[in-house]
Amino acid sequence: MAGSSFFALIDDIASVLDDVSVMTKVAAKKTAGVLGDDLALNAQQVSGVKAERELPVVWAVARGSLKNKAILVPAALAISAFIPWAVTPLLMLGGAFLCFEGFEKLAHKYLPHGAGEEGHETTGATADIDPVAYEQDKIKGAVRTDFILSAEIIAITLGTVAGAPLQQQVTVLVGIALIMTVGVYGIVAAIVKLDDGGLYLLRTAGAGTVGRIKEKLGRAILAAAPAMMRSLSVIGTVAMFMVGGGILTHGLPFAHHGIESAAAAIAGIPAVGGVLAALAPAVLNALFGVVAGGVVLLAVEAVKRMLAWMKKSGQ
Repeated sequence: MAGSSFFALIDDIASVLDDVSVMTKVAAKKTAGVLGDDLALNAQQVSGVKAERELPVVWAVARGSLKNKAILVPAALAISAFIPWAVTPLLMLGGAFLCFEGFEKLAHKYLPHGAGEEGHETTGATADIDPVAYEQDKIKGAVRTDFILSAEIIAITLGTVAGAPLQQQVTVLVGIALIMTVGVYGIVAAIVKLDDGGLYLLRTAGAGTVGRIKEKLGRAILAAAPAMMRSLSVIGTVAMFMVGGGILTHGLPFAHHGIESAAAAIAGIPAVGGVLAALAPAVLNALFGVVAGGVVLLAVEAVKRMLAWMKKSGQ
């Protein structure tokens, strides 16, 4: 009797693990789209630091990402259990913040601004920048961005396991959190150290066919790495608008249905309709994100000016 109970317990555990495995796979597929944006954003965020500090910075951001998820997993379970209606508004706030950060970068780069604006000086040598403070700012910015992207990943995963028992929800959420963190920051580390990989191939290339292949590959990597790192800034900013705009449009039925209708209409174009219809949602989400980011930036600047005026008037 005891033996049969033991084997029944083993069978139950195996069944639970099988359910967890299936749900984890489904959740991983659903969050794969966010993973690509997460990669671009975080690789762009940690680029620009000294070469010898790249991996420590990536590791610091990865630790921050794990802390984010340690906060988000129990918070998501609690919100889902007690105030499920708050999930979408909270995600939309995060999406609006991403769009704001993206538009702020564009405004700082392309719009004129005075040298006296705090944090936006147009003069002065980069040598005057404190490297430690610069690195810490990079880490804080990357962790802040990761929090929003992690929140979306956790929310998508929670939607996948919503009908499962609590222990399975926790297991899948923790599993996805760990998989995504290790996957994203492992690849980010590889991206930022790509030039070191090319240099290693050159240094270890010997004679013979294999040596020539290693030399050519090393030179190709060294030639491509600078362009790739420069492109990360553009890709990361676009990803901010795509992710942020996508979160906002999914929370606004009129915008979501409008994008779906536009994609369906485009699909009817001969020859290229299918390709354009597949690209249309991402492009329209990004454009919506640009507009939303501009609106939020204007609102933030208006509040700043009003507070400055009130402070000046009170003196």
